[in-house]
Amino acid sequence: MRNGGGRTEVDAAHIKPVGEGHNGPDSIRNGLALSKTVHWMFDRGLLSIDSDYKILTAKGLVPEPILRLLSPSGYIAQPMNHLYQPHQAFLEYHRNKIFKDAKAGA
Repeated sequence: MRNGGGRTEVDAAHIKPVGEGHNGPDSIRNGLALSKTVHWMFDRGLLSIDSDYKILTAKGLVPEPILRLLSPSGYIAQPMNHLYQPHQAFLEYHRNKIFKDAKAGA
């Protein structure tokens, strides 16, 4: 998806980062299609995904206008084929190692 200026609006985001010592795989099940803003927030742990695919936000760190960029259902859209759905192990890793709420509780 490209905007009027020809720039992409959707990024492929790794759930478990590939670099920075995390050693996540470069695979479909370790990825999400996110807008650039949401990708930036996900990478910095302001957002994460629960085991039931509900979108999690770090308390007090996500401004109200940004919340409007998220799915109104509160859940991510996922492929029908389970072989392409985000893997639970990568989601758990992100929640425990990247997500700001998890770090605050540690």
